Amino acid sequence: MSGDVLARLLAQAADSGADLVTLRAVAEEAGELGATRALTRLGLADAEAAGDVAELRELLTAWREAKSSVWKSAVGWLTRLLGALLLAGIAMRLGTEDWLK
Repeated sequence: MSGDVLARLLAQAADSGADLVTLRAVAEEAGELGATRALTRLGLADAEAAGDVAELRELLTAWREAKSSVWKSAVGWLTRLLGALLLAGIAMRLGTEDWLK
């Protein structure tokens, strides 16, 4: 539910005679209850949740760095291989096949 929808519902209820302060308190409590339920379902409602989330962030950062490092290494090796093949091709064109053997 977006903020606009909630604002319209609160305005509609206020026009019907409901107390705006009470309606805001109900909306706040409903949001708090929904957030608590969501965190409980995710297993993040305990005291160690902040540490768990921090550890997951560190793990994700390490994974991204490792993935980046693998790609850089693969590109480096591929570049070296292509350079070696190019030099071998040039050597063969120049008639130095005997030197390569």
